[in-house]
Amino acid sequence: MNKGVVYLVGAGPGDPKLITLRGLEAIQRADVVVYDRLASPRLLKHMKAGAEKIFVGKLPDKHMMKQEEISRLLVDLALQGKTVTRLKGGDPSVFGRVGEEAELLAEHGIRFEIVPGITSAIAVPAYAGIPVTHRDFTSSFSIVTGHEYKNKTYSQVNWDNLAQASGTLIFLMGVANLEQISTELIRGGKSPQTPVALIRWGTWMEQETLTGTLSDIADKVKAAGFQSPAVTIVGEVVKLRDKLAWFETKPLFGRRILVTRARSQASELSLQIDELGGEAVEFPVIRTRPPSRPEAQAARDEALNRLSTFDWVLFTSANGVEFFMERLRELRLDIRALGNARLAAVGPKTAAALAQYGLLAEVVPSEFDGDALLDAIAPELRPGQNVLLATADIARAYLPEQLQERGLNVTKIDIYETVLDTEGGSEIVELLKQNMLHIVTFTSSSTVTNLLRALQELGETEPLKLLQGCRIACIGPRTASTAQEAGLQVDYLAKEATVASLVQCLYEKEE
Repeated sequence: MNKGVVYLVGAGPGDPKLITLRGLEAIQRADVVVYDRLASPRLLKHMKAGAEKIFVGKLPDKHMMKQEEISRLLVDLALQGKTVTRLKGGDPSVFGRVGEEAELLAEHGIRFEIVPGITSAIAVPAYAGIPVTHRDFTSSFSIVTGHEYKNKTYSQVNWDNLAQASGTLIFLMGVANLEQISTELIRGGKSPQTPVALIRWGTWMEQETLTGTLSDIADKVKAAGFQSPAVTIVGEVVKLRDKLAWFETKPLFGRRILVTRARSQASELSLQIDELGGEAVEFPVIRTRPPSRPEAQAARDEALNRLSTFDWVLFTSANGVEFFMERLRELRLDIRALGNARLAAVGPKTAAALAQYGLLAEVVPSEFDGDALLDAIAPELRPGQNVLLATADIARAYLPEQLQERGLNVTKIDIYETVLDTEGGSEIVELLKQNMLHIVTFTSSSTVTNLLRALQELGETEPLKLLQGCRIACIGPRTASTAQEAGLQVDYLAKEATVASLVQCLYEKEE
């Protein structure tokens, strides 16, 4: 069997968007991803279908797997002909022991590539508003290991030289030895009043910054119960934090927010959350697909084959537009058959989806639901007109019933259906159990019911209890009503049934 290849990838300091393009490519092409606790689990979402993931993370007081075992694992996987990505927090060459792993791979003739990452030594201070150099303070910096291994073969830190250095000092993995670090620097001549900052879980939602001086920082750390992982910065540049702190001042900083929207639609909401400093965790509990029931398929195709007979075609979602157009292509039907019909869309997103195909929605209500759509088109309706309603399989019967009562001939077709999706659910359950999810967003009634169903499918017999520690945000009153009927307390309610309005209500309430 041919030998595989191993990519030794720096995952960056934690924020998944700080991965390099080359690192992302390595994740996407891997048959196996071997990762540690400082690599964001969100990066694993980019793995190809069927790829294996192996956690080899190390905790401060417990090594899940010894370094020698990790190196051997990489060799064994590559010898099986697999493409392996070893995902390491920060940069793999900065105290990442990448050299040891690469050496063993080289000894076995296995091809490997070292993919640099953004080191936490620079990125974490930047996220705390502390540039490691500044022309008014210093033009150099040193990166130092904060702890020493008993079997270490290189010379110990030269504290006297460090203490005399004029540049910024950056200590990685040094919380446990902070008192010794401070004492040695002061003994070597560093002023006891030298500013110090510790940044814990830098670039993550849990980022926490503690400042002091060499003389008091150890006591402050003990009093605050400050624990690893943390980066320690010693130098005058720490004074810039009060002026330059940017990440921790974002309106949604510290909020990890669950996005339950369908995968095809989740990115818009996730992006807006990320831009405001929150962390969007996607769990698309619903998946959309063409109708699976033969009778629904037949009814859909029959209606599409006589498009020219309709006076109105109504679309109740952007999803409906996409599935509608896709089926027209599959049936090789001409879009010009819509020329006799007037088009109406439930809201601007649906209208925009139509516009991508060169179609203009004549009616777009100011409110975004079926009731408002009916009110908007009512003055234009005439008894005897033929109406095609392209919607989801779970759509309410209200709109077609009201149209029929007004004397219109209504053809309702299931242009798509929604199904439960539990992929990635075990990670979500774990986040909920650890109280690491702060807000759950719902963008439709189906996301409410499907989240509760998904949690039950994942073995949680009391899903409501699992969600008790989270605030609930709903996109509109109908979604909020479904959530309340299910036993959830709604904390945020968007003024309009749009993603922008939902994000705005989160933003305004957090201010």
